[in-house]
Amino acid sequence: MAVTKLIDMHVHTTASDGQFAPAQIVAMAAELGLGGVAVTDHDTVAGIAEAQAAAEQAGIKLLPGIEMSTVAEGKDIHVLGYFTNNQNKQWQQRIARLGATREGRNELLVQRLNELGIPLTMDEVREISGELGSVGRPHFAEALVRRGIVATKQQAFEQYLGEGGKAFIKRPRIHPTEAFQWIREAGGVCVLAHPGIYGDDSLVEQLLQSGPDGVEVKHSDHTPEQIAYYMELAERYGLIATAGSDFHGYYEEGHSFHGGLGSVTASLDVYEQLHSLHMERTAKS
Repeated sequence: MAVTKLIDMHVHTTASDGQFAPAQIVAMAAELGLGGVAVTDHDTVAGIAEAQAAAEQAGIKLLPGIEMSTVAEGKDIHVLGYFTNNQNKQWQQRIARLGATREGRNELLVQRLNELGIPLTMDEVREISGELGSVGRPHFAEALVRRGIVATKQQAFEQYLGEGGKAFIKRPRIHPTEAFQWIREAGGVCVLAHPGIYGDDSLVEQLLQSGPDGVEVKHSDHTPEQIAYYMELAERYGLIATAGSDFHGYYEEGHSFHGGLGSVTASLDVYEQLHSLHMERTAKS
């Protein structure tokens, strides 16, 4: 298939809670004719090296990234970081800190499920996540389906794992502005992810004034009205407007979460904007 000048800027792999390995994601993107694809796993950059090698072989761009878990005013807020220097010792330590927080949440989640009479173990969940992956709630959802506790992963989130669920654990997180700072200090470019899912546009606007380089205007869960609104905010505050599917894989047969790979894209010109800012930032450090 001919390579287009389009890139999906928000994709997950087995390095966190995605269904497909980094190299598989790149191969799928190339098969779709995308000119580039991002790898933005939760609180880890473990899949970047594999994806980069696959992208070079496939002849498409790899946008190296991370999706950081943060909290503001009691709401879970996600921050995308692109082109970070993953050899930077301080950055490595900070990512490790995020990973340790996630592991602590996972242990508490197992304990809570056990208290509810579900004898799930961390070994079961790790077997699902694989060697590369950091364990996330979708892995717990799959484990609950395999045990027959629930029929679907969606049901697992509704009854046990999602906010308000019987086993939900809210873990301590950094503030989005701290994530912006960490990403910049690692030579990267920071973008506020999927503002439309937070249900608080006043908070979103405050965050957009607090230091990100961009905002994810187009996302699988954004309505046309939201896309127009966030584009207007991006223009008002001089921010780079990004776009991504947030593809994790297929929760049920034929249904992707949040959207299909390549279903939401930006021009490769946006990739170049991010890369230029990264190069400018790196030159000054």
